[in-house]
Amino acid sequence: MAFRLCFSFKTFVDITIPLTVITPAEQKTNIYCPSLTAYQRRKTISINIGGVPMGSDYPIRVQSMTTVDTMDTQGSIDEVIRMVESGCEYVRITAPSVKEAQNLENIRNGLHKLGIQVPLIADIHFTPNAAELAARIVEKVRINPGNYADRKRFEVIDYTDASYAAELERIREKFIPLVKICKEYGTAMRIGTNHGSLSDRILSRYGDTPLGMVESALEFLRICEELNYYNIALSMKSSNTQVMVEAYRLLVQRLDEEGLKPYPLHLGVTEAGEAEDGRIKSAVGIGTLLEDGLGDTVRVSLTEAPEKEAPVARALIERYTTRADHAPIEPIDHCPINPFQYTRRDTREVYNIGHLNVPRVIADYSNIEVQQLDDLKSIGHFFLLVPDKWAMNDQGADFIYSGKKPVPFMLPNGLREILDHSQWLAHAEKHIKFPLFEVAEWNAATEVSAELNFIKGDIHTFDQAFLNAVSDKKNVVLVLHTHNAHAMPEMRRFFYKLTELHFKLPVIINRSYQTDLGDKLTLYSATDIGGLLVDGFGDGALLSPEFPAGIAHSDKLKAAASYNSIAFGVLQAARTRMSKTEYISCPSCGRTLFDLQETTAMIRKHTEHLKGVKIGIMGCIVNGPGEMADADYGYVGMGKDKIALYRGQEVIKRSVHSSKAVEELIELIREDGRWIEPEEREILI
Repeated sequence: MAFRLCFSFKTFVDITIPLTVITPAEQKTNIYCPSLTAYQRRKTISINIGGVPMGSDYPIRVQSMTTVDTMDTQGSIDEVIRMVESGCEYVRITAPSVKEAQNLENIRNGLHKLGIQVPLIADIHFTPNAAELAARIVEKVRINPGNYADRKRFEVIDYTDASYAAELERIREKFIPLVKICKEYGTAMRIGTNHGSLSDRILSRYGDTPLGMVESALEFLRICEELNYYNIALSMKSSNTQVMVEAYRLLVQRLDEEGLKPYPLHLGVTEAGEAEDGRIKSAVGIGTLLEDGLGDTVRVSLTEAPEKEAPVARALIERYTTRADHAPIEPIDHCPINPFQYTRRDTREVYNIGHLNVPRVIADYSNIEVQQLDDLKSIGHFFLLVPDKWAMNDQGADFIYSGKKPVPFMLPNGLREILDHSQWLAHAEKHIKFPLFEVAEWNAATEVSAELNFIKGDIHTFDQAFLNAVSDKKNVVLVLHTHNAHAMPEMRRFFYKLTELHFKLPVIINRSYQTDLGDKLTLYSATDIGGLLVDGFGDGALLSPEFPAGIAHSDKLKAAASYNSIAFGVLQAARTRMSKTEYISCPSCGRTLFDLQETTAMIRKHTEHLKGVKIGIMGCIVNGPGEMADADYGYVGMGKDKIALYRGQEVIKRSVHSSKAVEELIELIREDGRWIEPEEREILI
């Protein structure tokens, strides 16, 4: 089948493969959106959800999920009201058993008495009988194809074609009654695949892959189409942003390839976490897809109160209300990389940038005058009077761009300075500094650094003549920026060009944002930069603050700290540079067996110094070993005050009392040799 071709060829990053290897048919399999360069929403069918339709003919909808026990009728009603007031257009409520499904009617009736007609969605795992009951009550049911008709045993089974077909027939028998009920009652359905809860059957045949995620949904979707039931939305969620983006893209391509209807897409990153990290991770995954016109409803999954989610989703969505008016970008009729499988663009190593080096972070101090040693605390470098030396935390910037304002003292060894070319030429220590050029300055330069030169420009100034002239330079790194409102796709178009030309120049991604954007700063930068990183593009990030007039020096330093933290956060969320502990924590729901926000904060307090360790914090077994698929360790609720501890997807300790669970988690990490003692001194930055 054609879709398998997507996985059979190498990307253009490998210069040993000529362009002629990629046939037109193979290029076609890489098309997953209406346009790679012009903003245009993907055309979908419309589906009806309680009088609030979803699809490309309507605005992108916002939704979230309740966190209180579904059997708490008044508590659920009160929470739904807060969610609706915060901007939710659909509200999802868990129904883990028949009794919760039955109580959905009481919740719905209570809301209607108050004049609140928001469509309700029943969230179903493992229980077809609860789904069949809920479908008669609420406006939509969500089923997970990984556990609707399967019980996960983490077994690898060698299926023959006949035995696999028998499994599909078993699924069909369990699923058809729900489809018929939904048709009869006009109830919508979401077939929502989760990366972490793929069935043993899917894993045995397709592996833990985006292809497996897509096929898991299509098995159920084909049954729906056979029964002429089309009131369906689809989702491909994962806590891994690379996997999530690849799966949605492949889903769209497969729907088109098989001639299935273009169903609306529900976008979400599972277990995104909390605070800045949760927002960054959500934006990297969701924003990347919105940039290409994919997505018809958004749920941002934060380990926070559900009414905090809708404003974040709205901020992501509203960025695209006028996006179609952006400046034109040179069109392209194929994707020169494999968009369904991550491969980092191969570049040459220049100094410590590119090739096998992690993406670098450059702190922009060009409008911040460094006055004293403490001014570098904002970017992770701090001077210790005792023992009279510099130290650096896990988010210490790699370079500082000081522009025309050189730092007046010797920098720590872990930090290198970049100066504007004119300032660099006049500097007494230019042999240990690096220049930044505009393209015209570079073309006219008579003196450059033998080691490392940064050249700043955009897709227009980095024209073919310029690229030909620098393509073989071993001391050049490009700094790419854009003024196009459709920023990420224009920068991506430049990376496509470098890929097709086989030019191995390293590229730093540069974006500028005003400092008064609030949450939008995090969301916009994570989308613009993260959307490139998940495709393997970019050898570093340079986030430039745009200060209002008259801002105080101390406030500039606070902004520098924020921009530096965001840059490292985006690199981590895109899985390209791990600089801190990652928490894969679910957003809580009525199934949750402990206070997720409080527990996450407690675990973070004891483990946040464990650089690169991934810890899953799941409220119940539904969001247990599967949903934290790529976590190193798991903390999972299994009953009142009872916790199960996991190493990967293997349960190590069961029924640990919650009062001792964090201590036991630390001991498990210690047994694996991954525990380090936190430093006794506290560094305040």
